[in-house]
Amino acid sequence: MISNKMKKLTANNSTIRAMFEEGKKLAKIYGEENVFDYSIGNPNVEPPENIKSIINEILNEESPNLVHGYMNNSGYEDVRTSISDFINKKHSLNLNKDNIVMTCGAAGGLNILLKTLLNPEDEVITFAPFFGEYKNYVENFDGKLVVVEPDTTTFEPNLDALKEKITNKTKALIINTPNNPTGVIYSDKALKDLATVLNEKQQELGTTIYLISDEPYREIVYDNAEVPCILKYYKNSFIGYSYSKSLSLPGERIGYVVINNEMDDFEDVISSLNVANRILGFVNAPSLFQRVIAKCLDAEVDVNIYKRNRDLLYNHLTKIGFDCIKPQGAFYLFPKTPIADDKKFCEDAKKFNLLLVPGSAFGCPGFVRLSYCISYEKIEKSLSAFTKLAELYNLK
Repeated sequence: MISNKMKKLTANNSTIRAMFEEGKKLAKIYGEENVFDYSIGNPNVEPPENIKSIINEILNEESPNLVHGYMNNSGYEDVRTSISDFINKKHSLNLNKDNIVMTCGAAGGLNILLKTLLNPEDEVITFAPFFGEYKNYVENFDGKLVVVEPDTTTFEPNLDALKEKITNKTKALIINTPNNPTGVIYSDKALKDLATVLNEKQQELGTTIYLISDEPYREIVYDNAEVPCILKYYKNSFIGYSYSKSLSLPGERIGYVVINNEMDDFEDVISSLNVANRILGFVNAPSLFQRVIAKCLDAEVDVNIYKRNRDLLYNHLTKIGFDCIKPQGAFYLFPKTPIADDKKFCEDAKKFNLLLVPGSAFGCPGFVRLSYCISYEKIEKSLSAFTKLAELYNLK
């Protein structure tokens, strides 16, 4: 018989994945071309053209032991040096290979961080709306996720509410910018103010509070927006990064964690991350793709494809009466639902073969997430379905 913890997790399986499976069922009934699946953030933009040639170059020119062999638990030294040099150039920092731990994507990175930091009953705070798996990641290590209610006018961090949530059990805070599901980028001022709150609380409580910035969408930004680097604002900070979105490589599970130079107990933290990277079963980040990303650090997918999708969908939804913040990054819209019951709204959307994810899956009921990393043509075809959905609720 499976464990009680896994019984609970299985019963509460991901809403997003469930919608994805629902889409496959509807496609069999109505035809894939007539089902509009906005449920899952699976990048549809092709990886940069040179990825394939880089893979072939590595396989043909480097020795099998170098490509496929064991390595330092943090990852290949030369790869980590290349990444730290790239980050230094981009953000005017002073990192080196010892600040980088290669991971199995951002999810692997968050899990080794939480394994390193948490004792049973420690609390990890996050701002709603948030990626629902954070709760599972925290509970993997017997911690407790504490959710700060959102400021639904801006979806920037609700700092007044945060102050009330921090206790002597608070071990970490997870932020996500650009944000899934809102597409909001936390501003320079918001991050400075956040750092001030955390520093004041550390001094007041005599504890260390770690800040983890989950950044798989860092490169998916629009209209010349910039994503501030949290390492410049708060010394006890980490970045978790993934190439799933920036290079459209979600299935390769490659990313890294960055550890701030000024962090409390820096050496102990690094040592623990190395051990966690091994004992959680990841063992190491995939060796081939460590080599691949080191050769294409300047490469990015064509973000204009996502921007075109965003503009088409956002303009239509707001035109027909939906209330929605225009995303600055990522590839999601987060409109307000015309009724309080966002799950009922998503059920109604299915009548028009629209698959949407209720905001309650992100700790923010009364909204709905649309993932627009699908083809422009599919979005165009779906617009009439959204119009019919708006008419069902007598919107504008």
